[in-house]
Amino acid sequence: MRLFAAVLPPPAAIDELAAETAALRRLPGADRLRWTGHDGWHFTLAFYGEVAEDLLPELHTRLARAAHRHPSFPLRISGSGRFDHKVLWAGAAGGREPMRHLADSARAAARRAGVDTGEHRRYTPHLTLARHRGEDRVDLTPFVDALAAYESAEWQVAELALVRSNLPTSGVPGEQPRYETVASWPLGRRTD
Repeated sequence: MRLFAAVLPPPAAIDELAAETAALRRLPGADRLRWTGHDGWHFTLAFYGEVAEDLLPELHTRLARAAHRHPSFPLRISGSGRFDHKVLWAGAAGGREPMRHLADSARAAARRAGVDTGEHRRYTPHLTLARHRGEDRVDLTPFVDALAAYESAEWQVAELALVRSNLPTSGVPGEQPRYETVASWPLGRRTD
């Protein structure tokens, strides 16, 4: 299974952001971007890639422990940014430090469960809105600027989710991955 740990925004926050990003799709160059589906919007904490079935029980146990060690925290979708000229994203505010600690724990839980988490990079909380995969460059500056002052309503992050990424198989251009929550654990409370 192709898995990652994540914080999933509540439907109200997704709806707010969807309304805000609708205007972005009318900006010049928007048709050259591949926009992500609203139902897949999430803040990745740790990407695990392909995880062998026999590692799942230990991964679940370790993620449950990690969730128990972290209290819930306030968060809101806030601002925007880009990775080079390839990825447009919305940022996070309010609970960035607790989310970074939760991300560190989710990565450590996987390592202890025997899952190779790859290289360690400084955690940048972001929610991917669009990607550009072409060789030409798309100036993402107008998109970043349009969302720079955006602030969603605040919510309380109360759980850590383990999400499966089902990659497109149809070969239809523009098809999006499908995400399904495999398990989730409440923050700050024992689950065993």
